[in-house]
Amino acid sequence: MNPRVLVLNGPNLNRLGKREPSVYGRDTLADLEKGLKTLAAELLVEVDFFQSNHEGVLIDRIHLAADEGVDGFLINPGALTHTSVALRDAFLAVNKPFVEIHISNTSAREPFRQESFLSDISSGVLSGFGTFGYHLALRGLLETLRQKR
Repeated sequence: MNPRVLVLNGPNLNRLGKREPSVYGRDTLADLEKGLKTLAAELLVEVDFFQSNHEGVLIDRIHLAADEGVDGFLINPGALTHTSVALRDAFLAVNKPFVEIHISNTSAREPFRQESFLSDISSGVLSGFGTFGYHLALRGLLETLRQKR
């Protein structure tokens, strides 16, 4: 069976391509999803996408995906990276591997963006590679899943 991955995008990522293009680039969320779908097809991975500006909705989707048998997650939690213990607890509750992604290099930005409530429980973190980071994250997650088998 092909691995199943859910790609989650948090607050304001629906504004990609419009929001601070000098920081986040010109690719839209639809562009990002299209490129990742192409890679997923090549890698024989089932991939679904979900974006919400609401913390609780993201948590509900994580729980549902785990109940539906998803193998792992990619997540760009946006600002929730630095604020959400609840999102952290959701990942701990479902006990599935995930990769944390950031389009910009959060280590080179404001001090408050340099702390993550997710990094220490993630399988890995990709930061600063633009939307291509999602491609790298998918490959990394697949390697994590392969090693667990």
